[in-house]
Amino acid sequence: MLRYKGLCQSCLLRTFLHCSVYTPPFVRSCRSAALQIQKEFKLKNIFVGNLSFGTTEDTVRSLFESYGTVDRVNIVTDRDSGQPRGFAFVEMGVDSEGTAAINGLNGKDVDGRTLNVNEARPKAERGSGGGGSRGGSRGGRW
Repeated sequence: MLRYKGLCQSCLLRTFLHCSVYTPPFVRSCRSAALQIQKEFKLKNIFVGNLSFGTTEDTVRSLFESYGTVDRVNIVTDRDSGQPRGFAFVEMGVDSEGTAAINGLNGKDVDGRTLNVNEARPKAERGSGGGGSRGGSRGGRW
């Protein structure tokens, strides 16, 4: 596995690609740098949708390990309740193994649900979100 400033490629990508909702300008440039690193190292980031809420990280890992080495499995959970949201991301270090896993697992039945497996798209850039008034009125009568 390749390293950069003491971090493995998976840690670098996790640091830059999985940022919070607010994305400061320097993180946007880091995210594009991380995407470049991902292309250079041929790391495959895979989206796994329609998971049963009872599906565990170990179950997902074992499905994908039959196609090659799995670097990381991340089952996405609700920020407030901590409950699974029904989808996950899997990182595989070899592009061809990831492609084989996508082709082999898409449409497969796991825990009574048909999986939707495809290559993950980069996180969309978001605006600065709404919420809160920026006007001069403070609710007074005058």
